Amino acid sequence: MTNELDCRGLGCPAPVLKIRETLEKEAPAAITVLIDNEAAWQNVCRFLEHQKYTINTEKQGPVFRVVGTRAEGTAAPAKAPSAPTVTERKAGKKIMVMVTSDHMGHGDDGLGDMLMFNFLKTLKEMGPDLWRLVFVNNGVTFTAEGSEAVPILQELAGEGVEILACGACLAYLHLLDKIQIGEVSNMLDIVTGMQLADSVVTI
Repeated sequence: MTNELDCRGLGCPAPVLKIRETLEKEAPAAITVLIDNEAAWQNVCRFLEHQKYTINTEKQGPVFRVVGTRAEGTAAPAKAPSAPTVTERKAGKKIMVMVTSDHMGHGDDGLGDMLMFNFLKTLKEMGPDLWRLVFVNNGVTFTAEGSEAVPILQELAGEGVEILACGACLAYLHLLDKIQIGEVSNMLDIVTGMQLADSVVTI
């Protein structure tokens, strides 16, 4: 039997939250999700893949129909990660940096643009402590086509830094199809990241 969730009209992260609730309660071998916005579609597909489901998608007009199936014998989906224990924290520091704007500080925007670009270039000095870099609001423009920051972010990603860009923000700014680096994300990922991080730096 296939569970079907109608998530039309729901913005991120509501579809992912509904799916997670269903998986935790029922652990279905197959699940179908109806979604009507591209940001939610990308997040739902990524979430189901992380939960070991094979994804098939059909688009009918504005509606995405996502079918996830889990192979027989595959372990049931894992629950959302809990906060790290003291032992886990001692094993390695995790710093999450949130970039909420395309410039730094208040005042002259030209100066702010230069400062933010220099900040991104200097982040590599954090070394392995830099765990996750999250872009929201106008900050997502750094991950999109035409941004001079893309090569910098690609270098960080190559060194193991997780780069996430808010899907709702990308959609609002009409940049979903122009993202060049990082994963399209949602508020559930961001809030979970805050829970797992040893420290969160917001710029």
